[in-house]
Amino acid sequence: MTILQSIILGIVEGLTEYLPVSSTGHLIITRYILGLGSSDALNAFDICIQSGAILAVLGLYFQRVQEMWDGVMGRNKTGVPLIINMFVGVLPAVVLGLLCESYIKSLLFNETTVTITWALGGIVILLYSRAREKSGKGFGGKPLEELTWKGALKVGLMQCIAMCPGVSRSLMTMLGGLVSGLSVSAAVEFSFLLGLVTLGGATCHDAIKHGSEMVAVIGWAPMLVGTFTAWLSSIIAVKWMVGYLNKHGLSIFGWYRIAAAIVMVFFIWHGLRISDNETPEPPASETPVAAAPTGEE
Repeated sequence: MTILQSIILGIVEGLTEYLPVSSTGHLIITRYILGLGSSDALNAFDICIQSGAILAVLGLYFQRVQEMWDGVMGRNKTGVPLIINMFVGVLPAVVLGLLCESYIKSLLFNETTVTITWALGGIVILLYSRAREKSGKGFGGKPLEELTWKGALKVGLMQCIAMCPGVSRSLMTMLGGLVSGLSVSAAVEFSFLLGLVTLGGATCHDAIKHGSEMVAVIGWAPMLVGTFTAWLSSIIAVKWMVGYLNKHGLSIFGWYRIAAAIVMVFFIWHGLRISDNETPEPPASETPVAAAPTGEE
């Protein structure tokens, strides 16, 4: 992987991680277009540069994170329910991830799956937006402080659907929050906060499992550059999305997903690539790493 390719992947990760369009799907498609192919190291790279997006939200929502920390330390009672809801919301994805990770990565991490789920997700967004508009709910709802553990569990179960690439963790957690009665702003915030734990756990898992392979195949420089550009572009995307959703809703993302799926059908049909570079093998001096089954959100 070149530095330019890592910059492109980092920007794609940062701009799409917290938008309801699927960062994993965009990274798989971007690798397809760049001709990078697929491997355990590249899949792990896609996961690990999420650390840049995590740091971006950690900085932007530091006050809320501080509130939760104070709750754990017994200095702020309002932080305790949110910590409990975060745990409940993450638990289903942790259990399913441990049980099905290798199967999901080996069977579903491809451009065809992403194209299909982009289109289906777009249709779901448009149907839900229309139904919410007809119901007269608009952007209103409960504040985050009124979310119950049952509502958090509902969000967590919907997040599990996003383990299929292209669905979008952000989309499912936002919809889960809205279905649980949260306002648009509260659903977005809970989605971001839940991502700190979900994405953080996935990043640590893949860094430990495939770290040596990433260094051998990709190298430190592309990994660091990709993480930095993911951090910077995440800040831009999050600030824009929060302001946009509070005024306009989710419909634009539904149309975007459908349009992106149509474009990808064209790419796949014609087998188009920007380059045909194959993923490099580790240097001969390196100890071979055993191949494992291959997988925001």
